[in-house]
Amino acid sequence: MGFLDAETRAALDALAALDAGSTPDAGGGAADASAPLDRVRAVRRLLRALDAEPAVLAAVREAREAGADWNEVAEAAGLSEGAAKQRWAGDDTAIAERREASRKRKRERPSSRPTELPGLSVAEAAAKLGVTPQAIYLRVSRGQLEARTVELPDGRKYKRVFPDGDAPED
Repeated sequence: MGFLDAETRAALDALAALDAGSTPDAGGGAADASAPLDRVRAVRRLLRALDAEPAVLAAVREAREAGADWNEVAEAAGLSEGAAKQRWAGDDTAIAERREASRKRKRERPSSRPTELPGLSVAEAAAKLGVTPQAIYLRVSRGQLEARTVELPDGRKYKRVFPDGDAPED
């Protein structure tokens, strides 16, 4: 029995089985008999399993106990020193708390800008008026253009410009 977790071993075996299912193509290379999306899924499953592989944490702890510093651990893992510490420093509880906090931030953080805001963005207003964004800010500061900062319920703020003077009332 190897050092890999059962889930990682299963993902690795599934990917290897797909890889072994390749057949020679007419050009002398190999054409996979498996469906392309099955290969993508198998690779992603293995990557997820490897990312959570307990053997990596165990190896990092062994290396640290043997005298390896965080820079050496980071180099071996292909990470920055800070990223290695973030991932593996502390006991199991501290690591789990950091991972959960990170997941929570990702769930709460919107992934894109809202598209249904009033007015125009500074860049859109600049393009419409044929000037630079800096010129838009200057015109706003001089009172030549109307602008408002729109705050969304999640706290994000966006500067919106109203070139036609059609700004909503506060």
